[in-house]
Order: sequence, then structure tokens, then C-alpha cells
Amino acid sequence: MPLVLATQAPGEPEIFASVQGEGPSAGMPCTFLRLSRCNLACRWCDTAYTWRFEGDNRPHRDDVDFERKTNQLSLDEEEVARRILALGQKRLVITGGEPLLQAPALARLLDLLPDMHVEVETNGTTKASTALDIRIDQFNVSPKLSHSGNPAELALLPERLDAYATDPRAWFKFVIAQPEDVDEVLALHERYRFRPDHVFLMPEGTDSETLRTREKWLAPLCVEHGFRLSDRLHIHLFGDTRGT
Repeated sequence: MPLVLATQAPGEPEIFASVQGEGPSAGMPCTFLRLSRCNLACRWCDTAYTWRFEGDNRPHRDDVDFERKTNQLSLDEEEVARRILALGQKRLVITGGEPLLQAPALARLLDLLPDMHVEVETNGTTKASTALDIRIDQFNVSPKLSHSGNPAELALLPERLDAYATDPRAWFKFVIAQPEDVDEVLALHERYRFRPDHVFLMPEGTDSETLRTREKWLAPLCVEHGFRLSDRLHIHLFGDTRGT
């Protein structure tokens, strides 16, 4: 099967060059490949156009659904690879949605991109196939806390978190909306023994004012608990827009 991509405009796949806005690679130039479809449904998701299509009644704070035909596009791996190579970057960030839902097609794609440094952004509930796993240099794992609206039995799978916690390629990025959310991170940290320097706390928000307000109380909590603070550079630079 071909890859199923999100779109940045009708008929135009969301493949673009920018700087990474979050986590351990923040500020690095890269190409982004945004895939469609997700197995979770976060109330505050800022890419709901990758999964909340017409007829999907899972809760979202904006309560907007999207037409599948204009927000989803299928392309074969050769065409996706051609577009990625044309952008001239050496680092590829594969995001979504949940990209590991398309592991077989991703493995075929990366066979066409042998010199690319590959980051995968994942919600931590899925597993890369062996053929895909050997091509991934970095996992940016974002387990979803209770304020996301996802039940823990779907969002926090012990066997997957155990595996990522022991994988040196994995970095953890937790979305924080209230100070109390950090207590959940601490409980997960105690259970799974994440390396503290591989844990980022990132404020939830899609505008600079909200991010800055939350960072003022989140930064001291990072200092207190030995975690790292992640900003969202792309929001400050470009706003909450596709293809950035």
C-alpha cells in the first residue's frame, strides 16, 4: 500500500523544509514528512486534520471535523522520496498523526533514502517493524497524559514504555497544560526509570502568549525535578499553520 499523507493544501502533501521546533533537535534544519491517521484522539491536538474526519465524534476542544478528501493524500514511496530529496536536507522528521501505523510503507521509503538521518515522532503506543527500526536514528516519544482525554489503557502501554525507556535512541516529550500534569510525569518516571536528561516538559499551546505564560511556571518545575524544557519554536516563528 502507498503512504497516506496529510496535506498542507488540497492535493499538496505536507512535505516541507523547516527547523525542528521541539525536543532534543530543536533548531536543526530538516525535512518534515507528515502522515495521516492516528490511533489516539487528544482533545488539544493541533493536527486534528490528520485524524478527525467527517463522522468522527471523538472529543476535541475545537469540535471541528475535516473532509477526508482534501486533508488526506496517498502517494507511492518513490514519489515521496523524490520530494524529500528535492528539498536538500540531511535530516528527516517523520510525524503525524501516528507514523508507526504505516511501518511497512515507511520501511520501503527509507530504503530509498539511505543517507538520511531519521527522527520519528510517536505517541509511544506502537512498535516499529524490524525493517523500519533499523533505519531510525531517533525516537521522539510523546506519551499522552490524562488531560489529553485518552484513557490510560490505550495511551500508556507498559510493554511499549518499557521498551522505549531502555532504548538509547528514545527521547520523551510530555505535553503540560497545568502544574499538576507534572505529577503524572513523575509517577511515570518512577515506574519506567526514564533517563532524566532524555525527558522534556513542553507547554501545551498554539500561540506565543500561552506558551510563554506556561513556561514561566514550567521552567522552575524542570529545575526542581531535573527535566528539560522544550519550547515550540515553530509557533513563535510561523504561528499554528501547516507546512511550517
